[in-house]
Amino acid sequence: MQVPTHVSFIPDGNRRFAKRLMKTPWKGHEWGNEKLKDVFQWCAQAGVKVITIYALSLENLTSRPKHEIDFLLNIAKKEARGIIEDSNHFIHRNRVRVKFFGRTDLLPKDLQSIFRKAEQKTRSYSNYFLNFAIAYGGRQELVEASRRIAVKIANRKLDPEDVDEKAVRENLQTGGHPDPDLIIRTGGEKRLSNFLLFQSAYSELAFTDTYWPALTKKELLSILKDFGNRERRFGK
Repeated sequence: MQVPTHVSFIPDGNRRFAKRLMKTPWKGHEWGNEKLKDVFQWCAQAGVKVITIYALSLENLTSRPKHEIDFLLNIAKKEARGIIEDSNHFIHRNRVRVKFFGRTDLLPKDLQSIFRKAEQKTRSYSNYFLNFAIAYGGRQELVEASRRIAVKIANRKLDPEDVDEKAVRENLQTGGHPDPDLIIRTGGEKRLSNFLLFQSAYSELAFTDTYWPALTKKELLSILKDFGNRERRFGK
């Protein structure tokens, strides 16, 4: 059975899961963060090497209530600080290289600094790769890539005739990682929601009604098994 090298997740349903249990909606984000650690282990055991999490969209950064965004960012800060300070963190135990990408310049300065330190702390690891798309938007990523290419052309560092798929890819925020083989969205919605629009061109998609905090190992392995049985054509 073929195993995906790179699996990306749109972990939807945290708030709805908490509401169903009659808890404050923000509690769902805490459970969602803990679920991530389980999902990483299940993926690693299955042979997946690269995992990308859609942690916070650029749209949600401005549209969600401020106290919810602050709560989410505090969870991210706590986890990133744990990577920096705790040598027994699961990231270090598994030698996982961590990367944060998106419009991180819009985040609080102290959080940006902590993210950079966490990346620096794990830069020598190569067993697994865990990427967090935070304050991220796929359309915005393509606009920024186009702008960087335009600047290179204006500065005569790039010939317009050399602008191809490779040139675009090199200017994306996910540079260096293979495109996701499989994108899994939990929570019942069936759309990409501006996630990895360029990179997902030939990704297999899987949708489940299960809320992210309720995702089980059995269901995840079933999704991976289904992927293994698919015939990937890559447009052919």
